Amino acid sequence: MADRWLTVVGIGEDGVAGLGDEAKRAISGATHVFGGKRHLALAAELIRGEARQWPAPFDSEMRDVVALRSRNVCVLASGDPFLYGVGVTLTRAIPATEMRVLPAPSSFSLAASRLGWALQDVETVSLHGHAIDLIRPLLQPCARIIALTSDGEAPAQIAALVAGSGFGASRLTVLEALGGDSERMRITTADGFDIENINSLNVMALELESAPQARILPLASGLVDELFEHDGQITKREIRAVTLSTLAPRRGELLWDIGAGSGSISIEWMLCHPSLRAIAIEANAERAERIARNASACGVPGLKIVRGAAPEALAGLPTPDVVFIGGGGSDEGVFDAAIAALRPNGRLVANAVTLEMETLLLARHASLGGELLRLQVSRAAPVGSMTGWRPAMPVTQWSWVKP
Repeated sequence: MADRWLTVVGIGEDGVAGLGDEAKRAISGATHVFGGKRHLALAAELIRGEARQWPAPFDSEMRDVVALRSRNVCVLASGDPFLYGVGVTLTRAIPATEMRVLPAPSSFSLAASRLGWALQDVETVSLHGHAIDLIRPLLQPCARIIALTSDGEAPAQIAALVAGSGFGASRLTVLEALGGDSERMRITTADGFDIENINSLNVMALELESAPQARILPLASGLVDELFEHDGQITKREIRAVTLSTLAPRRGELLWDIGAGSGSISIEWMLCHPSLRAIAIEANAERAERIARNASACGVPGLKIVRGAAPEALAGLPTPDVVFIGGGGSDEGVFDAAIAALRPNGRLVANAVTLEMETLLLARHASLGGELLRLQVSRAAPVGSMTGWRPAMPVTQWSWVKP
């Protein structure tokens, strides 16, 4: 413990009254105490050393803290420092073995305790500093959500999004200044949201009720095509489901979606897990704008979009774990550039609907190996007064793992 020069103390809105003896000693014994303006004010009566407010803009490399290594330093954080807190940022610059952490209850824990909700059965999301579109994949019938918001305006914005998605009857609870003297809870519905003068420190709890036509993102791959804006340049639902299975997302991986069209592949890739990242490469400006709208509407606003034609547009992009080529693959140099960029043991999947693209896939299979698959989907459609099968264009799929 002697080498643990940094103590991270979680503090709630009840300030000093909610701290244990060890946390109080850590604050009063520190030569330097870092925190936000609010945190420093809450602990002011205990601070004996130099109080240091976080700089603006915030320094994610924590240079001021690191410069005091070997001194007795304390950092104040909201609630649990390792739940969307500054503790995560600190460990990127300082080994965990050099710090001790004294957490307080998180806003999520406090909200669940006030509501009587089993936290393990609740969806939690931080919308603090993030687009509220992140809540969209969580909008499921009968779900309970606790969302950490950014400010006093956010609850009304979230309510509008929820109501606009067909969940207008949902019960919304705004919990303000949890643990402090100004704590209060107010209840309304999404389509009748009328709460005003909301404390900027608030958490929102949602009990979802869906209308029959609610916009719900299914939890399986292969979203219906109608959930995406497109001009026909889209990997159709059934083919997309098989393609996502072949891409086989794994935690933390980065996908390049070359010739992204509507962005449906990269969007569904990111929906598989919050840790997944994707870059959609699209040469057509109108389609690139459409991809951005689709990404927001499907709850993955973090999808990176690169406007440009491959292979030139691939230069300088982060190394992919997986590459999907759905459009533009017949352009000269695209396959070579994608294969060269792919990390060892990375996966490449390419779909072809034209003979020209299929010829390229057959040639790559002959030279590199991998697997070839022919996908054919037929849909029932009217044939005069009767019904028959109307086949869609067949898709040839090549998948390969780089040695």
